[in-house]
Amino acid sequence: MTVTETPTAVTIRTSAPAAIRACGLCKSMDDRPVLCNIALEIPAGAFVALLGANGAGKSTLLKILATLNWADAGDLQLFGRSAREDPGDHRARIGLIGHQPMLYRDLSARENLELFGKLYGLPNVAQRAAELLETVGLTQRSADPVKAFSRGMMQRVAIARALMHDPDLILADEPFSGLDNPSSQTMERMLGMLHRDGRTIVLVNHDIEQSLRLAQRVVVLHQGRVVMDQPTGSVTAPAVLAEVCR
Repeated sequence: MTVTETPTAVTIRTSAPAAIRACGLCKSMDDRPVLCNIALEIPAGAFVALLGANGAGKSTLLKILATLNWADAGDLQLFGRSAREDPGDHRARIGLIGHQPMLYRDLSARENLELFGKLYGLPNVAQRAAELLETVGLTQRSADPVKAFSRGMMQRVAIARALMHDPDLILADEPFSGLDNPSSQTMERMLGMLHRDGRTIVLVNHDIEQSLRLAQRVVVLHQGRVVMDQPTGSVTAPAVLAEVCR
């Protein structure tokens, strides 16, 4: 499979349990409120852009959704079950893509994927790694150490790493950071491909127009609170910017 142009959005099956249901999430750090009473419901298969100024709480919320951190108060359910109920099982359904690729630089692209596949206890890791390297267009560079890759190529390997265990939920924290224009366009197409595949995607991004183009829904945080939660087709970039900068 090769990366293709982003198709029209998938149809969401409303009978499926919500991928994410958060109610009253609060989080403080050093006695400073970071998240305040976050309420959020994201259906399975949805593509949501999570926006906000620096310090708004976006990355903190993403870590909580990834079960890498816990809220001080409130309830979080993932795919119809409490996030605190067997978090390891939840993590097996989550793929995390960050602005840092989280790869071993001295290992090849193939070795990185096979290592992460073994950590997940997957069968046939070599075959799975080869399939994903073809998907991200890096078959010809699979034996090269990732430290020799461009930023865009590293991000493609990072996406492949996040998909090794075939997750249902993709959490992407500023995946476009530091990418040149061709690499950014490739990342857009890959996110579109994942959405077409039926994955639920939560994208933290600073580019408002890009986010409105990619996602179905936009959620804006300001000082740890949700100040906008709208379908992307019903808002404009200036209106979103006004909420980001309020």
